[in-house]
Amino acid sequence: MKYCMKCLMPDTRPDMEFNENGICAACVFAEQSRTEIDWEQKKEELQEIARWARENNNGGYDCAIGVSGGKDSTFQALYARDELGLNCLLVNCYPDGITEVGKHNLENLVNHGFDMVSWRPNPKIMRALMRFSFYEYGNPVKPSEYPLFAVTYQTAFAHRIPLIIQGENPGLTLGSTKGYGKNGNAFNIAMGNTLRGGNASDWAVDGIELKQLLLYQFPDKEEMEKSNIRAVYLQFYVKEWSPDHNAEFSVAHGLLGRKDYDWRRMGKYSRYGSVDSDFQLFNPMIKYYKFGESNWTECYSKMIRSGEINRMEAMAAVRKWDGYCDEEHIKKCCDYMEISVDEFWRVMEKKWINKKLFKKDESGKWVPRFTPGVDFDENSVGI
Repeated sequence: MKYCMKCLMPDTRPDMEFNENGICAACVFAEQSRTEIDWEQKKEELQEIARWARENNNGGYDCAIGVSGGKDSTFQALYARDELGLNCLLVNCYPDGITEVGKHNLENLVNHGFDMVSWRPNPKIMRALMRFSFYEYGNPVKPSEYPLFAVTYQTAFAHRIPLIIQGENPGLTLGSTKGYGKNGNAFNIAMGNTLRGGNASDWAVDGIELKQLLLYQFPDKEEMEKSNIRAVYLQFYVKEWSPDHNAEFSVAHGLLGRKDYDWRRMGKYSRYGSVDSDFQLFNPMIKYYKFGESNWTECYSKMIRSGEINRMEAMAAVRKWDGYCDEEHIKKCCDYMEISVDEFWRVMEKKWINKKLFKKDESGKWVPRFTPGVDFDENSVGI
């Protein structure tokens, strides 16, 4: 387990890339953003893409934007319309268990003056797929991510909308560029670890037929390109893009955060992240036991890059809080998957807790063998 020399991202996260100096791709991009990237040129490139979209809109919408109503999608939509002059169609995939705050934020965004189509996957199928995905992949929200992204691409393809605008490139934000790439091409979204392949056939299990999974299928990339459709990451072109900026901007435009926010109980650094569904608070804990990193590692690594905190301070916070999830959220998600909490932990121990990174203490609790930010050699602890 090797850590980035600047932040706290480890090589155990899938698709991580480090340069010859041991620095992750996210830190490299952050430094380039400050010292090398000509953001005025990037803005001109984006304006040219917008001009191209307006000229190729087939008499309808210029762009499709996938939205949850959260801080990032609110900024995306308003920037695309007000700064780029685009006629936007918002595309939403309504999650099971949506929060009241999530409902408000979607309504708030539409009321800024947008058309929106909202898809709703069959909740019986979603429940079955989340349970299957936990047992098969150790990632119960993986099937909910598929339609969340796929329906935007499907809608653009079906209506020949020339441009799709995504928000961040996770590779540039987290360092996992081996999957997502390092550029502004958002067709790469289906190449990351969670959505790898983007095929509905991945979910034709337990008696669920392919014809019931249309919302889970990404259109063929080559077919979309032949149809003169482009997809871009806004983050790649816009200097001000950041979680903090997007939250401040969106709050000023009516966004609400979690009213019952408790950062320790929820395992989230900000009340404005993952507000539309409580299931998103559950999966990071599982990821932590698989890879030894989760939300706190990622948040504090971003803060190191922005100069808000030094590495030693971040190490202490991550050591204390990363991977925590309140028992209330664990039970809520287990109830949804129709398994007991005891069964959940039985499967976790058998399949998903990385025994090279974690061990049981005297009380039977799984605790890390590693110290965040300190390179860890499994052979040195006799594994």
